[in-house]
Amino acid sequence: MQRLVMLARLWMTACLVLLPGFVSAETLPTPLPMTEIAEGVFVFAAPHELAAPGNADAIGNAGFVVGNEAVAVIDTGGSRQAGLALLAAIRARTDKPIRYVIDTHVHPDHLLGNTAFRLPGVTIVGHANLPEALSARAGTYLSATRRLIGEAAFAGTEAVAPTLLVKDRLDLDLGGRRLLLEAWPTAHTNTDLTVLDEKTNTWFLGDLLFAGHVPALDGSLMGWIAVIDTLRSRPAARVVPGHGPAAMPWPAAADPMRRYLTRLRDDVRAMIAEGRTLREAAERAGQSERDNWQLFDEFNPRNATSAFHELEWE
Repeated sequence: MQRLVMLARLWMTACLVLLPGFVSAETLPTPLPMTEIAEGVFVFAAPHELAAPGNADAIGNAGFVVGNEAVAVIDTGGSRQAGLALLAAIRARTDKPIRYVIDTHVHPDHLLGNTAFRLPGVTIVGHANLPEALSARAGTYLSATRRLIGEAAFAGTEAVAPTLLVKDRLDLDLGGRRLLLEAWPTAHTNTDLTVLDEKTNTWFLGDLLFAGHVPALDGSLMGWIAVIDTLRSRPAARVVPGHGPAAMPWPAAADPMRRYLTRLRDDVRAMIAEGRTLREAAERAGQSERDNWQLFDEFNPRNATSAFHELEWE
């Protein structure tokens, strides 16, 4: 029996190598380090870094869930190289076919790795707003990523949009394992999607949840606070943030981020009431949170600027 299984796997590998777009095991890079946070649920906890040649823009958390019949990938990293490293990690643990790649939102560090998963039988899934949002930003994302990580790490990277879209809720079956996907109103972005593995009650929140890495606002500050409050009202055994540890307890994991967002809101509102300028808000709003977050100086001024534009019309 073991000999038959071995021969079957060798036959599958040979067939896959011949399929268009398939990357053989020999060409895959070093696998991303994964943590199994629940039965069949694996997560890469990315470093809190800016995109650079040394990380190939693998700076957002990524994961995969293994069912009885197939695998679903949740976010793919920020380049083809990052996606290939994730693919190598999957293949190191299972030879089951990858059926779905799920994008939690539009940002490049979470979906430019889709390039590595354009394989036979793989469907890319995302928020109903994602194709339009990605189309509008693809040129900027690709040129910026090439500049930041260099030609070697960037090689072959393209912006690959989802074809299966989620307007509200969608169930995906991996064989004895169901994933619940939910699209959310504008919050971190206007393309936020969450993924719940119902078997283990593990909830992938994408960048609706940041931990350690200061939140990055690219949607609506008020919308984000509202969505996080809705999320906090629901139980989960554990959650996976878009940036932070592989798994966190819920809802306690949301407390630091909600504190930051409400501090930013309150500071910006007060400065607008005082007649302060946008520049002053960018320099001063949220500063009491500085010691609580990594990459604060890189993202907080932009957050304050976005918040000012949103709140000045209240």
